[in-house]
Amino acid sequence: MNYTSDDQPYPRGEICVRGPIVFQGYYKDEMQTREVLDEDGWLHTGDIGLWHTGGRLKIIDRKKNIFKLAQGEYIAPEKIENVYAKCKFIGQCFIYGDSLNSSLVAIVSVDQDALKAWASSQGIKYKDLEQLCNDPRARAAVQAGMDALRGFEFAKSVTLVLEPFTMENGLLTPTFKIKRAQAKAYFAKAISNMYVELTTSDSSHVK
Repeated sequence: MNYTSDDQPYPRGEICVRGPIVFQGYYKDEMQTREVLDEDGWLHTGDIGLWHTGGRLKIIDRKKNIFKLAQGEYIAPEKIENVYAKCKFIGQCFIYGDSLNSSLVAIVSVDQDALKAWASSQGIKYKDLEQLCNDPRARAAVQAGMDALRGFEFAKSVTLVLEPFTMENGLLTPTFKIKRAQAKAYFAKAISNMYVELTTSDSSHVK
């Protein structure tokens, strides 16, 4: 999230606490315990803070995966991703939004077998899977599958990719959660292109 203890004029980063009042861990849940308690006994609170002069600590952000759209709506992306995971075309899904835009967009690492089976059923010819992922008909089919599952919060645009999200490409944590800051940077061009498309589409509808 680009917060560091070397930031000027105020050091910034995740607030961690340690001491006898800190709990020892989650009951019979070692994995979740490791996510919040490090090996030195520091509890990672998930709050981002900065040190003011005089030793005052101010909370400025939250590490938890929640963000706000332009209209003020707060979004919990993991909840939406878990719903979309039921779509047959989706291997993995990354939902993105920010305070400059009113819509969500999605990067989908496709289930290649499902996509190939769909293309075969539609009589669609393609040179390779990358070409198929870029085919507007494939995007529309995946979007339709996602829309069938959607609730009040949904992605208005989708980009299909072949590459899975992994620890090796820096997109997953050791507990297989999406690293959102890294995914945002990794897919920056695709995200930008989707918002341009949405803006163009909205403008044409207004006309």
